[in-house]
Amino acid sequence: MRTLSDVTSATGFEVLEHLEAEAEVPVLDGLQAQGDLIIVPKAGHHGGTATRDVPPAGIPVIEAAGGGHEHRLFAGTPGTAFWTPAGAGQVIGVVECTAPAYILHPEHGAAGLAPGAYELRRQREQADEERLVAD
Repeated sequence: MRTLSDVTSATGFEVLEHLEAEAEVPVLDGLQAQGDLIIVPKAGHHGGTATRDVPPAGIPVIEAAGGGHEHRLFAGTPGTAFWTPAGAGQVIGVVECTAPAYILHPEHGAAGLAPGAYELRRQREQADEERLVAD
């Protein structure tokens, strides 16, 4: 299992110093949350016309807004993770990976994705009007 230090060194993505650099990053195939990002396993997805390889620099799946931090998707091994954006709304897109992939966030560290397909969603607050959670 890779450590947070291994993942950040391989990607060049920086996390905050308070995170334990030698903590192991579990690679999971189930439901996960990383702040305002929800990772939902998805069966039977086989890409779409907008599917593209995740480049070495990664893909911001939730961009930094209002002083927050971005969530960035990285392939653990080049050529093994693919991204299909979904557009507006709570569903951000789908990531498919044939080897572990990672989503990094400066405050939350890394979430490891086992080979498979996952729908990435924004978290929404329960309120009188729809509001996406900002992390």
